[in-house]
Amino acid sequence: MAAHTGGLTATVPETGTAAVRISGLVRAFGERRVLDGLDLSLRAGEFVAMLGRSGSGKSTLLRALAGLDHDAGGEGELSAPDHVSVVFQDARLLPWKRVLANVTLGLSGADAQERARTALAEVGLAGREDAWPVELSGGEQQRVSLARSLVREPQLLLADEPFGALDALTRARMHTLLARLYERHRPAVLLVTHDVDEAIALADRVVVLDGGHIAADLPVDLAAPRRPGTPEYAVLRERLLVRLGVEVPSG
Repeated sequence: MAAHTGGLTATVPETGTAAVRISGLVRAFGERRVLDGLDLSLRAGEFVAMLGRSGSGKSTLLRALAGLDHDAGGEGELSAPDHVSVVFQDARLLPWKRVLANVTLGLSGADAQERARTALAEVGLAGREDAWPVELSGGEQQRVSLARSLVREPQLLLADEPFGALDALTRARMHTLLARLYERHRPAVLLVTHDVDEAIALADRVVVLDGGHIAADLPVDLAAPRRPGTPEYAVLRERLLVRLGVEVPSG
């Protein structure tokens, strides 16, 4: 991954070790410490969701893992794979390039277009290769963004509230799609979200970021399909809401 400034030691994990290992991570902007001695690890192929109130440092952590926070100061140790892809809330497609060209952007190899077409088929957009981004719905644009990320076969997929701007029905469909793609490709995933139900539906573990460090780290030990009406689901959901400072009515 890209080298960092600001006193951060960045390394690549050895084969067979954790996909991500963070120790004592401090990220600051001027006098303001956003992350303050954060420790976190992700196993290879593990899906972790991160919750936290606005301004808690979730996006700052993702930017550090992606090597995109050169304007931040701080210290600590961070180990992440060389092959990292990022999916943002905004699909960030180039409007002057067609769908296929957006997916192949920066992709090398004689088979780049073939791989991109396969990736688009995986996200349900076969036949839309020549469409312009403006011709796509918000959900379709995010599908292109997912295809662009996964065609590179990342070892680590960072997702920064990728479904936050979508309507409820489209978001539910995207949850199903992401779960299917995850099972097929098995990267380690760190998903940042404000949605407790989204975190429970998709992740193996849910962590809560508060005060610049991990305030809770809870496994999601629920059988599939994870139904909101079950007692186990309700207990986990309440524990996460309480950790987020949400007052939960008794009874």
